[in-house]
Amino acid sequence: MNIPFELHIALRYLFAKRKQALISLISFISIIGVGVGVMAVIIALAVMTGLQQEVRDRLVGASAHVNVAKRTGIVDYQAEADRLRRIPHVVGAAPAIFGQGIIAASGAELPMQIKGIDPALEPDVTQIAGAMKSGSLASLNSPGPDELQGILLGSDLAVRLGVAVGDQVSVVTMAGIGSPFGQLRGLPRRLRVAGIFNLGFFEVDSTFGMVSLRTAKRLLAVDTVEQIQLRVDNIYLAPQIADTVTATLGDDYVAEDWGDMNKSLYSALRLEKIAVSLAIGLIVMVAALNIVATLILLVMEKHRDIAILKTMGTSAGSVTVIFILQGLIIGLVGTTAGATLGYVACTLLDRYKVIRVPVDVYQISYLPFTVLPRDFAFVVGAALVICFVATIYPSRQAARLDPTQALRYE
Repeated sequence: MNIPFELHIALRYLFAKRKQALISLISFISIIGVGVGVMAVIIALAVMTGLQQEVRDRLVGASAHVNVAKRTGIVDYQAEADRLRRIPHVVGAAPAIFGQGIIAASGAELPMQIKGIDPALEPDVTQIAGAMKSGSLASLNSPGPDELQGILLGSDLAVRLGVAVGDQVSVVTMAGIGSPFGQLRGLPRRLRVAGIFNLGFFEVDSTFGMVSLRTAKRLLAVDTVEQIQLRVDNIYLAPQIADTVTATLGDDYVAEDWGDMNKSLYSALRLEKIAVSLAIGLIVMVAALNIVATLILLVMEKHRDIAILKTMGTSAGSVTVIFILQGLIIGLVGTTAGATLGYVACTLLDRYKVIRVPVDVYQISYLPFTVLPRDFAFVVGAALVICFVATIYPSRQAARLDPTQALRYE
């Protein structure tokens, strides 16, 4: 097969034999450097992307996409929910009341986030129906044989309290009765554990207790629903829909999307992804310096051959192309090997859940690896560009070699 003259010479120089075996060794080391750099960047981007997506998916499954509050209070939540469902892309609406309290059982006392819900509408905005591990969501609206109202507990919270379905717990909130000294004193209220859920988000599973709206009003001493939760058909449209709520229904309505509610978390993840990528990307830069060193050494070793080529009529442009092709071959082989190994490593690490992490820190039990096509293409393209840039200086030096000076003492 006929190949271009420049490529033929480049391959011969790159894989030198005998006296120039050092050139082949350095070329091989350069290929390894590029491959390791590309593989490291792909794995770093994959783990940060996977972490972002996993946290996002669990978060939007455990909470609403958009929360809507009304400055004057929501008296008739059914009517308000019907109005909000008519907004384009809104597929579910449900009321909610939020508050804080202390839950006690079996000698343990823990802080708890109280959420009042409508059991019939809550599955329209969160994944609570599929997250029930025991008990029943519908039982919140009907007292048990002991006439106690029900409460749903997150699985981690239930374990820490040592309770199961049917057990009784005591809940204390700031809504109490006045003491003789004019201070509010928390009034314990007995509730029955009607169910235990696991939404897969540690913050919710370890701190949340869900009760009916009627029970929440009694516990928190409120008369109206605090907000309407919305679920949309595309989570990336949530900011637009939040703006639409205010524009459509008036300034009395205040809407907040899931991104705003968790802005600090996503900002931290995004910053971490950028920082890690830049730090590991320096490995590719170091590999590019290896290519520069390889080509400069090759020019020094091959100065006599270059002089002979130019004497025989090879143009300076052809000499430049020869050394550019050498650098690109190193970059292409290294990038291909690194990208392939990186993708395979990410696939295996994600499939077998190899790396475990603290659930209370990252909200998930293992590090997921997700390789996005655009990230993969960006890393491969950037590596090839860096390798190409690394060839420019040595190639120009080779093209400028004066044949008469190179052959004077030969």
